[in-house]
Amino acid sequence: MTSASVSLASLHTIGTVKGPGENGNQYVFITADNRHVKIGEFVYYETKVEAANGQNPTLQILGKISARSLIDHLPDRIFADTEISPEAIAALVGFVHPNPEIYEVTVDVIGHFHRSLGFMNPRKAPDPGAKVYLASDVGLRQVISKKQPGDIGSAFIGSLLLRDPEAVPVALDVKELVSTHMAILAGTGSGKSYTAGVLVEELLSPHNRAAVLIFDPHGEYGTLSEMRGHPAFADADGYAPKVQVLAPEDIRIRISSLDYYDILMLLPEMSDRQQSILSKGFALLKARRQKDARWGVNDLIEAVYDADRTEDEDGNEKIGSSAPALAWKLEKLARSPYFHAYDHLAPGDLFEPGQVTILQMNEISQEEQQVICAAVLRQANLARMNTQKEIITVGDENYLPYPVFILIEEAHRFAPAHEPSRCKMILRTILSEGRKFGLGVGLITQRPGKLDSDVLSQCMSQFIMRIVNPVDQDSLKYGVEAAGRDLLKELPALTKGQVIIAGACVNTPVLCQVRQRRTVHGGETLNAPQMWQDHFQAHRVRSRQIEQAPVLGQTRPRTIRGLSIE
Repeated sequence: MTSASVSLASLHTIGTVKGPGENGNQYVFITADNRHVKIGEFVYYETKVEAANGQNPTLQILGKISARSLIDHLPDRIFADTEISPEAIAALVGFVHPNPEIYEVTVDVIGHFHRSLGFMNPRKAPDPGAKVYLASDVGLRQVISKKQPGDIGSAFIGSLLLRDPEAVPVALDVKELVSTHMAILAGTGSGKSYTAGVLVEELLSPHNRAAVLIFDPHGEYGTLSEMRGHPAFADADGYAPKVQVLAPEDIRIRISSLDYYDILMLLPEMSDRQQSILSKGFALLKARRQKDARWGVNDLIEAVYDADRTEDEDGNEKIGSSAPALAWKLEKLARSPYFHAYDHLAPGDLFEPGQVTILQMNEISQEEQQVICAAVLRQANLARMNTQKEIITVGDENYLPYPVFILIEEAHRFAPAHEPSRCKMILRTILSEGRKFGLGVGLITQRPGKLDSDVLSQCMSQFIMRIVNPVDQDSLKYGVEAAGRDLLKELPALTKGQVIIAGACVNTPVLCQVRQRRTVHGGETLNAPQMWQDHFQAHRVRSRQIEQAPVLGQTRPRTIRGLSIE
């Protein structure tokens, strides 16, 4: 082993190489060890390579079990009779091995791990007869995670699923996670919001202190406020995370930050002529306000009237019928609690290192959610670009001199696969260009099949949890290449809190058990039977109190919806 290598050494030999697999990156070994040959388990073989200095170092080539099949066992008739012990029959026929079953196991080669270069595949298949070993916990701690728990830029998400609890911690590389974007894909009740909460806790820990924004359509992330004053998030230098929870009534978007299509989405159904007049009016207003970019609904109404103004043959001005109709619709927009002429949530209000801002949108209509999300994403993108290019400086409300990370829950609503969306185009832009400007995005969805494929394919880190829907499973095969087909087969068998992590944030795809949150989870499923029981008991107590209350010296009769029951 070279000094740059990490030792996977284990005393546990589990099998013997039979030969190559179906492709050049696989090999097959034979084993009677049914306990350790699980899909996703890590094993290795040893091989010697020729080095330039004339030495022949021994390398440990890590691999992952991708398939297994039973190839030899006792006759089926023995197992069919429940009164007969298979072990006793095996002993009678002279079979003394403790496990009479023989398995053929397929391994996908990952490679030899180098501390500086990561995994390198020597493309040298193991010789038939070579021993296969179970990789040690100590070695896996070093090679699975790019960072170690507690390091600056690490996120301790949980432990390797197939090993003893906490034996092999899994720590993500936050730099890769937030710069190359990520997606959490899971069915309902699999723990996707819980996992997202763990990630946010890690991002706000003292060794990260990230600037995070969460779009929260269901109001599930408010419990992250428990990080305030929590000893697990405090540091000796006085650091403590800030949690800014903005309820729907606190959300303010400046009208002038919207584009024409944003406004079109917010207005009731309109005729083609009304859309044309609105477009002309919007263009007129933008031309007039080049120096003063801030304007309100009344300014747009005035521009709409100008756009619908014509002259007859005698030179008399005439207002068309579209302008008054548009003015009525725009006046309704002016009464919206979320869109204002001057009040605004600027990037400087939403982002700050060591702060998570949660936009709770559970009482806001789908159309308004789309526009709010599009406006915030667009402005954050411009803020990072213009700050990076030194177009804006300190004092500007859009000045954003540090990277930021935006987490979008129910992402399939904001970037649907086959429907128009105000957020989809800006999300595509951010996902393709945001890396160089320090704007990262995390998408969370329970329906990956309904999420735009271009958007999903640009998330370079994936967290995949239990998914049963065949359409959603198929979408992952093409949109999530890094996970590998072998681990995707495990999706239906995963239980709550178990996740496949793949992509840029880890050295190799892993099966992980998510750690316990330090704050309370806000998205727990309601316990309907218990709530029914509690309500029934409380109702009985109230009924008895009413029955026993004296009325003119007599017992008050029980009533049901006004009907007296003697």
